[in-house]
Parts: sequence; structure tokens; C-alpha cells
Amino acid sequence: MGPGCETKYFARRRFSRHPAIIQKLDLWLENLKQWFMHTAKLPWLVGVDLGGTNVRAGLVRNGKIIRLHTQKISSRARQEVVVDEVCEAITAVLTPGVRGIGIGVPSLVDNGVVYSVNNIPSWRAVPLQKILKRRFAVPVFVNNDANCFALGELHFGVGRGYQNLVGLIVGTGLGAGVIINGRLYSGSNGGAGEIGAIAWRDKDFEHYCSGRFFQREFGLEGAILQQRAAGGDRQAQAMLAAFGDDFANVIMALLYAYDPEIIVLGGSVIKAYPYYEERMREKLKAFHFQKSLKKLVIARTRKPNIAVLAAAALCLDNP
Repeated sequence: MGPGCETKYFARRRFSRHPAIIQKLDLWLENLKQWFMHTAKLPWLVGVDLGGTNVRAGLVRNGKIIRLHTQKISSRARQEVVVDEVCEAITAVLTPGVRGIGIGVPSLVDNGVVYSVNNIPSWRAVPLQKILKRRFAVPVFVNNDANCFALGELHFGVGRGYQNLVGLIVGTGLGAGVIINGRLYSGSNGGAGEIGAIAWRDKDFEHYCSGRFFQREFGLEGAILQQRAAGGDRQAQAMLAAFGDDFANVIMALLYAYDPEIIVLGGSVIKAYPYYEERMREKLKAFHFQKSLKKLVIARTRKPNIAVLAAAALCLDNP
């Protein structure tokens, strides 16, 4: 007789004159059994977030980071040196039985090849998927950071329960990941969601609707303006609010192109969202399909370390 059976046997003897208690006990034990069976089936995944100055790797299970490792990368070094540093970060969190490795990079990715990574000059065309597969002997999935972000929100964040979603990263650049019918849509050449490259005014959306806007318009970094605005500086608050005017046109472009149920915002500039949301929504009154707009949910990411979770979600999109 196993330990579980012994527990159930002695509990039944103790409460043999109380059938209602026995019934609740049986239900509790059955629920416990189902929970253990469900947990045993949950995959172990590794998510990797590669930035221009550091790499973060996390061991992920059931939407939670079990182990996290961060280290600097030699961004000006040869391609092989940076690859080795990425592998070191993965090794630091790897555990036997990992089902797959997902890695998000701030650049275009096509068939596992990473092109022209921001701030890593030696990474012009790196067959990263092939390299990591050979190194770790598990499935490896590589995609750009905006696509990963959208998947992360779909599986682990505020996008859970939705089928049509756009994850919009608003930071030093501007990019989107697109989910259609519950699956990542990358387009024929991996370029779907490159919203920042769309021509706008005399430049493009990224010029007017990324963190660069504040430095160009006001000569101050967005983070400094946010600090001043939080302290009650009305001029700083007005500067942040001005971002909403052009940003509304990005939202409209996404609505016309993809008609999502929800747009999830991520990146450094979304910290200022309370200051520019009103101006953005005022400009959205120009959108032609107001009934659709009323149904749309615009939400900010709530998950800490979403980039690591998002990279791990690549494994779930490629079962």
C-alpha cells in the first residue's frame, strides 16, 4: 500500500461515521491527484532576451520564471564571442528535460537567421537557431522582440483569452507583434508588424512615436520628463501629453490593418501612458469605425520580466 493509499485508508477509518466528510475528503484527494498530473505535464522552457548591452535567460514553467540569469555582453566583440556569452547565460539556467529554448532579439529574423542586431555590429547575419540547436540539442526558436512580446502577453499576460492581439513596443524604437486567430503572424518574410517603418509626416512613425520624440522636441530624455511629471511639474506633464497626438495615428493604423481585440503596450515610453492617454483618445475620435474602437481594449503590460517570458512563449507557438 503506497503512502497516498495509507493516508486515504486511515482517514476513512477515522471519519467512517461521517459520510459527508468522507465525500469531501475523496473530492480533495482527487483534485490533488489531478493537480499533480497536470503539473507533471507542464513543460520546462528557457526564454532568452538579448539586448544591446546584456542578455537575460530564464527557466520558465507555467508562466513563472523559476531561475533568472543576467550578464553583460561584449557588444563590440566578434560574432563568436557574443554567441558564446549568450550560450553561457542559457547554460546558467538550463535543466535536464527542457523542451525548448526561445530567444528574442531586437532585429529582423528570417528562418532562424538574425540580421543586423541593434548595438551589436558583428551580428550582420547570424544563423543563431542552427548554432544553438547544435550546442544544446533541443528545439530552438528565434524571433524579433516585438513578436515575442505579443506571444508572451497571449500566453502569460493581459492577452490571455484573446485570439486577435497586437503587442506594441514603444521604446527607443517602435515595433509590433501580431497575433491572428491565436497564432503569431509574421508575414511572408518576417516583416509583419514593422509599424515604425510606415511613412508619417516627413519621416516615419518611429521618428514621431518612440522615445526619441522627447529628446527631439524638448531636448530632454523621456525618463527625466517622467520623473519631473511625477513630482507635479505641469510643464513636464504637458510635454508627455503631446506624445499622444501622433501616437493615436499608430493605434489607428494597427486597427485598420489588423482589427485586433486588444492592443498591449510595452516598452519604456508606456510608463508615461497616464499622461498622454487622454490626448491619444481625443485624437482617436477621427477613427472611421467608432463601434470597433469602443470594443477595443488598450492595456499596458503587467508582467515583470515579460521579455524573458515572451521568448519562452515562442516554444508554445511552435509545439
